[in-house]
Amino acid sequence: MEGNLFSQLDKLGLSGLQNLNIYEEPVKQEVVEKPVEKVFDETDFVFDKSYKCPVCENEFKSKAVKTGKAKLLEIDTDLRPKYQGVDALKYDCIVCTKCGYASLSRYFNYLNYTQAKAISESISANYKKDDKVYDTYTYDDAITRHQLALANAVVKRGKASEKAYICLKLAWLIRGKCENLPEDEENREDVIKELKAAEMQYIKNAYEGFYSAYSKESMPICGMDQWTFTYLVADLARQCEDYSTCLKFVSEVIVSREASAKLKERAREIRNLIKEKL
Repeated sequence: MEGNLFSQLDKLGLSGLQNLNIYEEPVKQEVVEKPVEKVFDETDFVFDKSYKCPVCENEFKSKAVKTGKAKLLEIDTDLRPKYQGVDALKYDCIVCTKCGYASLSRYFNYLNYTQAKAISESISANYKKDDKVYDTYTYDDAITRHQLALANAVVKRGKASEKAYICLKLAWLIRGKCENLPEDEENREDVIKELKAAEMQYIKNAYEGFYSAYSKESMPICGMDQWTFTYLVADLARQCEDYSTCLKFVSEVIVSREASAKLKERAREIRNLIKEKL
């Protein structure tokens, strides 16, 4: 059909549309590629770090997280850090593959003769050498390693704060395992219930040890200054439903002139959690 396809539009004042091509080639729009969600491989975050055992002088390697590799996402009320791509908490315990001496990294080299002798007699004498080659540590691997560290701390008569810190790390690891439990896990609800009970058991032991350390040990404790430590004990008290102690310690943090604004805000948050609970 020839002629103006829009001839009747003149009377509407739209004569300028006479030359429109109804089948004009569409304008090519720029295709914006949707960013591909990055898939993290835990092996990318870890490496083999060399150590020398202060008990048996064996030289061995243990997995460690590369410095600056893991991105911090958030922090739980009890200061448990959560990272993207890897749970760095799984790699904080060092275990001698020969004698079974185990410790959190911050305490590994601080061992006197009496403590080394006690570990050699009570741990090493019965320890089965671990020859397994690990690419990464599972939560079960990490829990076993930290339980061994706790046993070592008890045998060597470590400070209450050290034993409490290991208990806290164990609670965090169990929480991490629970959060990452597969949806198709057999008897999943029962498993979650058991994990939460185990986590709470370690939380209670951590609270007991830290509460004791609060009055008997000097700051810093486990690398924490006075107000960070006070806040942590307050939140552990909250989880153990010792609300009076929690509110007392929370108030100390809030009115302190030395505590950071961020820590004071966290203290207010757990105070609000108690108000909601009660």
